[in-house]
Amino acid sequence: MSLLQQIEQSVSKIPEKYKNMNEDELRQLIQRAKDTLGDQLFIPGHHYQKDEVIEFADARGDSLELAQKSASTTAKHIVFCGVHFMAETADILTDHDQHVYLPDMRAGCSMADMANINQTEVAWDQLTQLVKGTMIPITYVNSTAAIKAFVGKHGGATITSSNAKDMMKWAFERKEKILFLPDQHLGRNTAYNLGIPLEEMAVWDPILETLNYEGDLDDLKVILWKGHCSVHENFTVPNVYEVRAKHPNMNIIVHPECKREVVALSDDSGSTRHIIETIENSPAGSEWAIGTEMNLVKRLIKENPDQHIISLNPHMCPCLTMNRIDLPHLAWCLDSLKNGEPVNPITVSDQISNDATRALNRMLIK
Repeated sequence: MSLLQQIEQSVSKIPEKYKNMNEDELRQLIQRAKDTLGDQLFIPGHHYQKDEVIEFADARGDSLELAQKSASTTAKHIVFCGVHFMAETADILTDHDQHVYLPDMRAGCSMADMANINQTEVAWDQLTQLVKGTMIPITYVNSTAAIKAFVGKHGGATITSSNAKDMMKWAFERKEKILFLPDQHLGRNTAYNLGIPLEEMAVWDPILETLNYEGDLDDLKVILWKGHCSVHENFTVPNVYEVRAKHPNMNIIVHPECKREVVALSDDSGSTRHIIETIENSPAGSEWAIGTEMNLVKRLIKENPDQHIISLNPHMCPCLTMNRIDLPHLAWCLDSLKNGEPVNPITVSDQISNDATRALNRMLIK
């Protein structure tokens, strides 16, 4: 049996009745559940979710922002419309009497899954013997709770795309070298913006268990995990050239999870929040090609009709795992809660939660 088949069998299956409902029936069922649960329910919705899901969200934002908002509510039930690692972070930050659920347990993140705890422990053991000098691990919040816990145990911290530069400075104030998990592109772009040459960055391949680096190990500053976002990696240099040719007055703004060469050719780069605020604060008639997830790009087009906005990659599709959260799964999750039979709980063990909290707190109280 394949791993995918094992996962499919291990998660709760949505009953057929929800699949067979039309959109109006699903919306009515969701609204009834929200009305019944009242302030005992909080639904955070990530920016990359479909409009049909965002419609019912009590707050929308990035992963950490939504986890913090979940923790600040008095709601007993948190139905997180995002992906698995986001729901884990919400469970870590919320109180023990609050419970987190994911409408579809198959909603994962390919980037987060590119660094598992066994690979990370092997990498740490080998790298601490291979490279000279002290080293500290830092991880993007787009990582599993186990990876956050590993980083917390080893004196490191989490980072977001908004504070990556500040947190990398923080790390260098403590150790000589950084192991950056799990997105090599965010790590490379951040280090480069700090003035670190590409020649002082290496890539650790967790599958082959090899360090890809041709320079002197004494010069090595940043070790990048060989991971990436399957959405943002699909924005390419030819995409940039095509926009420049067809729309010479168009500004290009991309997420730093894009490849270094794409970021270098763009007019601006930054976190999801930075992209949204840049578009919202731009004057009427502004022209933008955006390099980020398609659900968000479409929403920005819809909410800013006075601007000319396109996707940097016209053939881009939405994040497939994010799109697993849909009306039938949300209706099933909420209806089950209303009936006192909750499904798809997300629970992080106390030990992992405690260590992960150390990594998160080092970032939050910096």
